[in-house]
Amino acid sequence: MVQHRSRDVPFRGGGFRPARIRGVGLAVFVVLIALAEWGTRAGWISPLTLPRPSDVLAIFGELLATGRFWDHMVPSLTRLAVGSALGVSTGVAVGVAIGLFSYVRAGLIPLVAALFPIPKIALLPLFVIWFGIDEGSKYALIALGTFTPTVVATYGAVDNVDRTLIRMGQSFGLTWRSIVTKIVLPGALPGILSGLRVSLAIGIILLVAAEMLGAEFGIGAFILQAGSLYDLERLFAGVVILSALGVATSAAIGALERRLLSWRS
Repeated sequence: MVQHRSRDVPFRGGGFRPARIRGVGLAVFVVLIALAEWGTRAGWISPLTLPRPSDVLAIFGELLATGRFWDHMVPSLTRLAVGSALGVSTGVAVGVAIGLFSYVRAGLIPLVAALFPIPKIALLPLFVIWFGIDEGSKYALIALGTFTPTVVATYGAVDNVDRTLIRMGQSFGLTWRSIVTKIVLPGALPGILSGLRVSLAIGIILLVAAEMLGAEFGIGAFILQAGSLYDLERLFAGVVILSALGVATSAAIGALERRLLSWRS
């Protein structure tokens, strides 16, 4: 009898597990900045349209040397942290409750659906009336802006947990609490963390809007002051700070995903 040697079939689903390639993203940024610098120096790009990256870098050096960088950065980080913590924590709790309990779902989904499409920036004058022009209105705006997308992402993630795993847990006699803590929440965690990326990005947008109204310090106030003076170097410096803040929050969530979702690898 002739025996045929087995041959491994190549795995064609490699795209579902992308490899981490370091340095490519940084290289893209460097190339774009170099092109902008070359274009502005060569005259292809008007300085009234785009400032030189080297001039923007000089603004950063000035802000750090004078201490103005932290004068604006600390209040912004505080507002973002407090508002997002309130909105995200409440959103996760409400989203899990909607996903688990039928009466909560029936009562709150219409409310969330009504709140979600409202531009939160349009509510800022109302929050100023309710909470004053100081920090309360800024916290409330960021909290509401991060609350609604977190709720939607959380109860969607709970709904998408594999029901076969839940039935398997029931067949093994697990209690309701054990099924929720050992099956539902771990299974929903990837969707919750993905929603957190969107929520924090919205929080940064609303942070800038809130700081443009009645704030002396903060990145939004810095950008507003630069724009009113048509100081493009300072304006772009503020935009770069916001972009870096977004990249930093995304990297922090990525690190959290690698730590909490290591069981997927």
